[in-house]
Amino acid sequence: MRIFGEHHDLFRATVRSFVEKEIAPHVEEWEAAGRLPRWIWPRMGELGLLGVEYDEKYGGAGADLLTTMVLHEECARSRSGSFAMAVGVHTDMASPHLYWTGSEPLREKYLPAICRGEKLTAIAVTEPGGGSDVAAIRTRAVRDGDHYVVNGSKMFITNGATADLVFLAARVEAGDERRRHRGISMFLVERETPGFTVSRTLDKMGMRASDTAELSFQDMRVPAEHLLGREGVGFYEVMRVFQRERLVAGLHAVAMADRALEDTIAYVQERQAFGGPLSDKQVVRHRVADLATLIEAGRALTYAACLRYAAGEDAVREVSMVKLFTAEMVNRVAYDCVQLHGGYGYMREYPVERFARDARLLTIGGGTSEIMKDVIARTLLGR
Repeated sequence: MRIFGEHHDLFRATVRSFVEKEIAPHVEEWEAAGRLPRWIWPRMGELGLLGVEYDEKYGGAGADLLTTMVLHEECARSRSGSFAMAVGVHTDMASPHLYWTGSEPLREKYLPAICRGEKLTAIAVTEPGGGSDVAAIRTRAVRDGDHYVVNGSKMFITNGATADLVFLAARVEAGDERRRHRGISMFLVERETPGFTVSRTLDKMGMRASDTAELSFQDMRVPAEHLLGREGVGFYEVMRVFQRERLVAGLHAVAMADRALEDTIAYVQERQAFGGPLSDKQVVRHRVADLATLIEAGRALTYAACLRYAAGEDAVREVSMVKLFTAEMVNRVAYDCVQLHGGYGYMREYPVERFARDARLLTIGGGTSEIMKDVIARTLLGR
């Protein structure tokens, strides 16, 4: 499915060169360390890889959604889900809250540093007892003069241990708590703010180089001007950004699966068993064909939803389908690619082992598969 122009191809070449030369050689080292090095972000900023859709006056490139798609496809081909995830959070899950709903003074103050990679961002919505239920937010923000006083905690926050700026969802004093989606607001919080604490960095099954943290806030005073958008309507902004997050997740899933299948095809063509390469065996050839077909179906579904989203159309159902299908697909690909590697697929020296662990998150993060099915069903059947 050809949707990209020549300028997208040139941008892809830039991103791929960066990933192959400066990211891929260090993936194992970063996995062992449990976090990505800080130099990545200014380097990506220098190459113009951050804030590609943001206005040039803030340091962005003023590009289109397809440019963002290229960025995330190439990051996900790095064989490091951690790297792709960290970039996706910074560019398309956290900072859009500032670009879309922040005041002009806030945009002028923070967006240039975000685009240069000097300020890393995170999005703090999920809570220990909330999971995918965004409306269940309990973190409170109470207006006190020219500040809001925030108390509460957040869980599973990607970039949470290292981010300089956190986009925080909290329930304000105003709002009808009986209608849970009302009364939630978004705030921009600097990590140096007194009362802000990284409670712990979480030890995960996969995405191990992408730091994930639990955050806590105790009597944290956030300037009132750091409120993003109108008070009490943050739930709708979270849902709005979720559409981008789920599209990015789909792009990651397809590109990760594509790279893993490439690696697997190379392996079965080289691996000798029962008098010839594995690729000569019909059962192997058919499984490869099945996986390639699944990946192409996921790509077509994702691209179609991206184009609809870029056109400004209502794409909630299509985006939810992308998230559901590609997340399940990439885990099927992971299972079969490990199987086709045999015992070597279970060894950490082979990238397919890390791919299988990284892929497992995609049916959970950004809205579980079960939630996606419910969203799709509601668009079809109503409530």
